[in-house]
Amino acid sequence: MSPFTGSAARTPKWQHLRLTTDDSGVATVTLARPDKLNALTFGAYADLRDLLAELSREKSVRALVLAGEGRGFCSGGDVDEIIGATLAMDTSQLLDFNRMTGQVVRALRECPFPVIAALHGVAAGAGAVLALAADFRIADPTARFAFLFTRVGLSGGDMGAAYLLPRVVGLGHATRLLMLGDTVRAAEAERIGLISELTEEGGDDERAQELARHLAEGPALAYAQTKALLTAELDMPLAAAVEMDAATQAHLMNGADYAEFHAAFTAKRAPKWQGR
Repeated sequence: MSPFTGSAARTPKWQHLRLTTDDSGVATVTLARPDKLNALTFGAYADLRDLLAELSREKSVRALVLAGEGRGFCSGGDVDEIIGATLAMDTSQLLDFNRMTGQVVRALRECPFPVIAALHGVAAGAGAVLALAADFRIADPTARFAFLFTRVGLSGGDMGAAYLLPRVVGLGHATRLLMLGDTVRAAEAERIGLISELTEEGGDDERAQELARHLAEGPALAYAQTKALLTAELDMPLAAAVEMDAATQAHLMNGADYAEFHAAFTAKRAPKWQGR
């Protein structure tokens, strides 16, 4: 994401979500419609798309936690405000909407910092895909996932789910989850690799923040390049992948953090990462 901006100022307040940041470089984005299980609206999608673009241009953000307020993470698209409204749209309008939801997922995958989803309660439909697009999924035992798109008569391959899910859990599990829309509870999600870590009940937010702080203290450029390679190399032949790895490592070996590691190792002290 380019750091160069036009004349528009940074958005001072987001209407459809809550953003907090701390001095360590951790940003927390909270879906904040607890009375609706944080169901997404057109505005919420647009805010997520635009916020991720803004944060990606800022050098101050080194890790992001995506969380949901209240009893669950996100119940998906709001039935009244989105599904009802889309019935009145023509194909051009529907294409614009579906492209926007996909842009949110691309932004989560392409932003230059790690994204940690803190999961409890329901992560359904679009909420499940937002969690899937994160780099880490930290869940407590109440978490449950459901890719519900076929249950409403739509393709299970929504918002990039048919691309991402087989790469996380394998084609067999992805076929079952996307076709049938079955609910996957935390224990099974851990078994099939859908979550990164299972915490004690109520521990997802604290553990996600702990992981985010750990990442924020680390070599930011190395993390950004690792994330970029993980996404870019999913569809590459081996020869192209190892060539991209070689070019990336040559670039990083000429950077300040690589030299800092050697200096710290020689001096028997902890590295002071600069992110460059």
